[in-house]
Amino acid sequence: MADVQDFTALQGTEPVHHAVSSSDPLKNEADRDYEMRHNALAAIDNAKFGWFHVKACMVAGVGFFTDSYDIFAINLCSLIMGYVYYADAAGDAANTTPTKIDMWVKGATQLGCIIGQFGFGYLADRLGRKRIYGVELIIIIVCTLGGSFAGMTARGLSVYWVLFIWRFILGIGIGGDYPVSAIITSEFATTKNRGAMIAAVFAMQGFGIVAAAIVAIVVLACFKGAVDGDQLMLDYVWRIIMGLGAVPGLVALYFRLTIPETPRYTLDVEKNTQRAAADVHKTLGHKVADESVERVCVADKPTWTEFYHHFKHWRNLRVLVGTTVTWFALDVAFYGINLNSSIILQAIGFAGKGSPYKVLLKTAAGNIILNLLGTMPGYWVTVFTIDKLGRRTIQFIGFTVLLILFCILGFGYHKILDKSVAGFVVLFTLAQFFQNFGPNTTTFIIPAEAFPTRFRSTCHGISAACGKVGAVVAQLGVFQLKDRGGKNAFIPQLIQIFALFMLVGLVFTWFVPETKGKSLEELSEGENARE
Repeated sequence: MADVQDFTALQGTEPVHHAVSSSDPLKNEADRDYEMRHNALAAIDNAKFGWFHVKACMVAGVGFFTDSYDIFAINLCSLIMGYVYYADAAGDAANTTPTKIDMWVKGATQLGCIIGQFGFGYLADRLGRKRIYGVELIIIIVCTLGGSFAGMTARGLSVYWVLFIWRFILGIGIGGDYPVSAIITSEFATTKNRGAMIAAVFAMQGFGIVAAAIVAIVVLACFKGAVDGDQLMLDYVWRIIMGLGAVPGLVALYFRLTIPETPRYTLDVEKNTQRAAADVHKTLGHKVADESVERVCVADKPTWTEFYHHFKHWRNLRVLVGTTVTWFALDVAFYGINLNSSIILQAIGFAGKGSPYKVLLKTAAGNIILNLLGTMPGYWVTVFTIDKLGRRTIQFIGFTVLLILFCILGFGYHKILDKSVAGFVVLFTLAQFFQNFGPNTTTFIIPAEAFPTRFRSTCHGISAACGKVGAVVAQLGVFQLKDRGGKNAFIPQLIQIFALFMLVGLVFTWFVPETKGKSLEELSEGENARE
């Protein structure tokens, strides 16, 4: 017990000791379990930020880098594919992937994500975080490579439909990464730095988006001579861009498969305090109990009946309603804009006209500019401020500013463009900034903290799946209206619709709790106490 005293004294948390009678072995054992649980959780919550925390962020973050690369690379790949498969089309349809095909190819991943987020979220609560962590990455790697080799079948399926199938399954893997990576990071994090750690994992999306555009420029440059001579050589370009998305996943796979189970899951679901104490010792280097005693433990897996009884109380349900609706509202605009940023760049005249090489190069460069000036800073400002300002505050700020900016861009679309394309790009970039220094990040973080360990991954999966329903609504519903009245003529009205969804997100932010500075157990016990 000296080791426990040394550690907790260092952290400022006194160990729990119980005076128990040796004549009551059951009570004695229960008190030892309580003491070990208390000290294990204290060790996690109060630990100094160290190498294991960095490693956990990197292992989870590389997955999100791969996710965003794969999701947003299709933005450029679909554009390139138009020059290959519709090179001989007549009029304005030449060199352009038809709107409905473009819509379904981009939407395929979002449809798969809904299944993956809900399914993996539930399985991580039912089977354990460790048992399924890495499976989603294997799916991503296989389907990324499979999609890059998509081709036409002898009868029936075009290259686009084959690609749709690969990207749908890819979406299941990407969707699975959301709840599992978020929950593992949250449950290993210290209370003081938990928001920054989860935000840093999510911020890797920004690097993935930029990497997709940089890879596109490099591959285009390598094929410049060939493309200028024969634009059908672009068929190699989109396949290489897409296939390279598997590389970071291959790097991270071993580390995901070998990461230990989170002590919180071991404590609250598997009911194995001894193994949880051993895992804390192994990962953080602090001994919190005598690990030599072997015990038989009976796991208490969560059930849907238990889930129902917890969320039948409005005070608990309102949190889930808040996390789902805010994520849904945000993703309608976020994916509506980001999956179609190349179309918007063309609509405002940024991409210009010219040879396929010049148009694609300028479009890729435009995506880099938008992300370096808006998306990336937004992510990292959140990382460095979220544990000071709070999650709810940042979400309120983001939704409010986005509501104002989308109203300006939507209602003043033509007037702004007539006066200054640069001015439009500045406003558009500000919107990118406040999406990420705002609800795009906080809607990912809050569900990873606000629910009990037994349902945490399921609730994060449900929240994320509702977000992806918003992405599907944007891609398969709202954005197919963009050519109503002429090519890209309805884009101003679409931005106005996005403003309405920001208002919805702003209202439902009142439903979510502030999780800053509270341990996961405080948040869970607060919910249980209200029941």
